[in-house]
Amino acid sequence: MRAVTRLVVLAATAVTGCSTVQPLVEVPASLTTLPLPSGAAVASRVPGVPVESCDATASLRPSTEGGPTVEAIRQRGRLIVGIDQSTNLLSFRDPASGHLQGFDVDIAREVARDLTGDSAKVEFRLLTSIERISNLQNGTVDIVVKAMTITCARAEQIAFSTEYFDAHQRLLVPKDSPIQGPGDLAGKRVCSQVDTTSLATAARVAPAATLLGVQNWDDCLVAIQQGQTDAVTTDDSILAGMAVQDPNLHLVGPSLENEPYGIGVNKSREDLVRAVNASLDRIRRDGTWEALYRKWFNVLGVAPSPPEPRYRD
Repeated sequence: MRAVTRLVVLAATAVTGCSTVQPLVEVPASLTTLPLPSGAAVASRVPGVPVESCDATASLRPSTEGGPTVEAIRQRGRLIVGIDQSTNLLSFRDPASGHLQGFDVDIAREVARDLTGDSAKVEFRLLTSIERISNLQNGTVDIVVKAMTITCARAEQIAFSTEYFDAHQRLLVPKDSPIQGPGDLAGKRVCSQVDTTSLATAARVAPAATLLGVQNWDDCLVAIQQGQTDAVTTDDSILAGMAVQDPNLHLVGPSLENEPYGIGVNKSREDLVRAVNASLDRIRRDGTWEALYRKWFNVLGVAPSPPEPRYRD
């Protein structure tokens, strides 16, 4: 009997909004004879809301005065941070030491330094993209530093710091691929991660492509190496980490969308939002941000200036 793979039809916004899950259906396994990564799904398209429409990148002004949440963290003696362990250059495990490292990891340690007096006083908890918001809402973590793009829909559910990294969505393809930009994606397979703005942008710029949604970015890397997808699309910061791991891949095409990263915080913890913004302000002013960029993202070229903060109060 011919095997059929159960795939979830996931909805994705067409601009920089968040995803809405659609009813489950069965889709024939037609992408390849090899098994797809666990949780992989063909994705459909729904309209979304641009981030500019709600001024979501404007945050609360920085303050070092503290408050109940900040004092509770200091009394506890550590900052609890939601993060990832499989996004090379941003947050990943060093294969030699087993320790977490990367740009996001270092940013989290700098925030811990300002809140507790010691960059080592941080407890990392591994989260999937889907778990980021719920873990902030239920208080499992204090902050999330996980390449999370600020969007209007997310800003309704959680608070964001000021922007700490300005990523740009692009394409990753094999070096012998004819794909040079979004205009070459018609009839091609494009991989991105579910519950991200990257999948939404792919739906908008490549309406005639087949979108493959996966649970982790490593799954996209495996898919393109196995010929299960023609391209991967997400932020250049994430794609650079994949290209470093596989010299047969490279980034192509123009920026498809700006992706402003923010640190996620529970909406009710305004004192923590202000404290995080104070830390980010210090990191921008004292040269730490540029040093971290050079440490992790030389592959993307000369370090730009850190993103300018925007405030709403």
